[in-house]
Amino acid sequence: MPYPAGLRPHEHGLPRLAQEALPVLYQHRLLTTRQLHRLLQPQANHAVYLRRQLSRLRERGLAAATVRHRGGQGELVWYCTPTGSEIVEAAGEVTPRAYRMTEAAAANQLQEHTLAINDTGISFVEAARRYGHDCGPLDWHHERAHRFRDGTGDDAFLIPDAVLSYVHDTGGRRRMLTYFLEIDRATESPLKLAAKLRAYARYLDYVPLPPPGRRPADRGTGEAWRDRYPTFPRVLFVLTGAPAAALARRTADLRALADADPRLRRAADRLLVGVVTLDQLQARGPWEPVITPAFGPADPVDALLRTSQDGQGQL
Repeated sequence: MPYPAGLRPHEHGLPRLAQEALPVLYQHRLLTTRQLHRLLQPQANHAVYLRRQLSRLRERGLAAATVRHRGGQGELVWYCTPTGSEIVEAAGEVTPRAYRMTEAAAANQLQEHTLAINDTGISFVEAARRYGHDCGPLDWHHERAHRFRDGTGDDAFLIPDAVLSYVHDTGGRRRMLTYFLEIDRATESPLKLAAKLRAYARYLDYVPLPPPGRRPADRGTGEAWRDRYPTFPRVLFVLTGAPAAALARRTADLRALADADPRLRRAADRLLVGVVTLDQLQARGPWEPVITPAFGPADPVDALLRTSQDGQGQL
């Protein structure tokens, strides 16, 4: 290990940009140079200085890179090494995670899925800059587990691809928004997507049993999600990995399956769910009407997931 454990990144003599890049790499697992440029240096026309700092991190054993092969061209994909992860965790600036990226994992079939998650997060960060909202490079987290009981009484876990926090500000009215992000690269059937949606409906209504020796009336705050969120997060399915016409059919199929499910219909007025393609999200941003609601009319809405019939919707 080239550096003593327990030191902060700035104590290694790293320039500010390298210091900022290291926790972002740690939290988001895999990022291309282009993604890091959009997150950390949006004002710069070129990524020359960023590439220099990434090379410095690699020389010091704090970051490493693999190659993303796409469209016949190669692109570097960066990740935090175990040494870099120890330094980030010792600094105490991000939530520690047991997950460690390895060279093999960085190059496996989940590479594109992870990068698509991060493209989604970056779309919200760029929108926040554009509109004066709050959402920064560290405001989404991959695979946060949410425990609940399934129909058999056994423990089950709802694990969104990412959980994103966003503060929407309109004329001084600030809304604290949370999103459960589900990224679909056209690798799962619409039935599998509908099953994920049913898991969100179950979590919405899940009330934990009281500890042994306590009465049912002592359950406390009610539904489990209330211990983590002020309101139930919006659910956003982000589709990519296929032509636009194929993704439109997947959207229609998911809406039809949601409409055919009695439990989902009962939850429709409390569960805000939308479907959008990654291309739409990147081209226009989440605050344009590019998202198709999973329930009700198919008229596109923005990321508040409210329709003209909903008024202001929920926070």
